[in-house]
Amino acid sequence: MVTYSIYFAGGLFDHKHLIGNALLAEAIEKYSDGRYVCVLPQDLEQATERAADIRNQDLKQVMACDLSLFNFDGTDLDSGTVVEFMVAKFLDIPSVILRTDFRSSGDQGKDGDDWNLMCSFYPRTRQVQFNGMAWYQEAREAGGDLNKISNRLYKRTATAVIEQLDAVRTEPAVIDHDENHLKRIYAWAVRFPGSGFNTFCGPDFVDQILAAKRKKDLL
Repeated sequence: MVTYSIYFAGGLFDHKHLIGNALLAEAIEKYSDGRYVCVLPQDLEQATERAADIRNQDLKQVMACDLSLFNFDGTDLDSGTVVEFMVAKFLDIPSVILRTDFRSSGDQGKDGDDWNLMCSFYPRTRQVQFNGMAWYQEAREAGGDLNKISNRLYKRTATAVIEQLDAVRTEPAVIDHDENHLKRIYAWAVRFPGSGFNTFCGPDFVDQILAAKRKKDLL
């Protein structure tokens, strides 16, 4: 079986975000039978406390992972998540956007997405959007203790995400398949962040991730 790594981006600054991210990541791996394994930024060991090093570590994982999952909850999207989303789209990485927030926001009107229009309309991008409050109440009404309610909710959420991960990874790549062109794009992606990112990634990083993505028919 082929296993795909998923960079799971979203808010991670309070206990609700941290445990929610972890529970969903675990459920995705479980209910995909190990086909998808999430990489959580909150679980990455920080070698230093330098802000640039933390950023570099996260961006490296965005580029290295096979697919990405972006949590777009909130009336204002998490700024770090937006940056990571744009890096993923710059590199044509198949991505899924997850929104469980039932509040309407953004600038796209009633028929558009519930977030800023600059984060919409990109290829190889699927969406999972539902009313988190409604799904929670439905899970609660089915009975059982909090553990059963939580398992029920996260199984349903993970199943919806897995369906879109399966779909988006089969979409044809937009990026040019030519090896030299790919190397130039990824080499620039390693250079443009600055602040030691190129050194942090190492000399063989681009060749390694391109080979891995080609092996899984993602390019």
